[in-house]
Amino acid sequence: MSRLIAVLLLIACAASSASAADIRVKDLSDFEGVQDNALTGFGLVVGLNNTGGKSPITRRLAMNFVQQYGIRIPPDIRAQIRTDTREKTNNISVVVVSARLPAFTRTGQKIDVNVSTFDDAASLTGGFLIPTPLMGVDGEVYAVADGNVSVDSFVAGGQAATVQKNHPTAGRIISGAIVEREVCTTLTKNGRVRILLREPDFETATRMVDVINRFSPQTSRAIDPATIELNVAGKQPDDIMSFLAQIESLKVRPDVRAKVVINERTGTIVIGENVRLSHVLITHANLAIFTKESPEVSQPQPFSDGETVVVPRTEVNAVEEDRPIHEIEETTTVSHLAEALNALGVAPRDLGVIFQQLRDSGALHAELEFK
Repeated sequence: MSRLIAVLLLIACAASSASAADIRVKDLSDFEGVQDNALTGFGLVVGLNNTGGKSPITRRLAMNFVQQYGIRIPPDIRAQIRTDTREKTNNISVVVVSARLPAFTRTGQKIDVNVSTFDDAASLTGGFLIPTPLMGVDGEVYAVADGNVSVDSFVAGGQAATVQKNHPTAGRIISGAIVEREVCTTLTKNGRVRILLREPDFETATRMVDVINRFSPQTSRAIDPATIELNVAGKQPDDIMSFLAQIESLKVRPDVRAKVVINERTGTIVIGENVRLSHVLITHANLAIFTKESPEVSQPQPFSDGETVVVPRTEVNAVEEDRPIHEIEETTTVSHLAEALNALGVAPRDLGVIFQQLRDSGALHAELEFK
């Protein structure tokens, strides 16, 4: 229980200090038009040690790859390869290659790529990705990927048991794609640059506008809780870059919404700084159920036609803890809230149920979010 108290207090103090701190504009927002672009491709990984795919799509794509280099395959052989599972293809694998193309990336630069199996391959360890074009959503090729696939995992074992670490069917190639085509990025429109808040909020947007206008009067205005517009008309490109760099370095104190986030799968609860409780009485009792199996064997009489049978015997006992009623005063800080909840002496998973009841009773003044 002392560990639970320490964890809740640590989360409470961390949330309090994080929301009270001044954060750079760079860490709260992004510039409109400055975004990553998703690229995808379909390729082959070769050089696998009997861990490749054996499905029909593996054989078909391997055959198409060979024909691209002028090696003609007769129709009867093609039909045999498509249908005959005895044809060995376990040294290759059909993979999906994906990458993110950052804004302002120029032709000739390199980006990282992710490689994942599309067929029934068991592992990509030791594989090499042959040159694979990566296309954007518009169907144009923006990069070409190839290289040795790095797989941070392994699979080992025999016929009766295996040992596996991580996922051997997915890997990564660092700097594995060369950019062949640039994405046009427009930062300014009609002498305006827009800042997009990652967490839209009226108060945070207003504070950011005030901070920017104190640095450069009559420069910014809030269009909505998520958008702030900067006036850069008349500035030279060099001046715009310098001005935006200075804007990114300005610090703003964001306003954090009162929220309680509960992850029922892991039993983790995070409480925001602005969460408050009204005066309330709480009692919570744990229910423990014990079962015990004591089967008995019934033997037939000698020289009878009876059979030996097992008669089940089950004992069930339910114990409900007798817990007192706790009075929780109206909380003013997240630290007081942590102390009040720890006084209940319950596990994190039980706290999730308690927060639901507090919300239903109207005593919890915060948004309750379940993951």
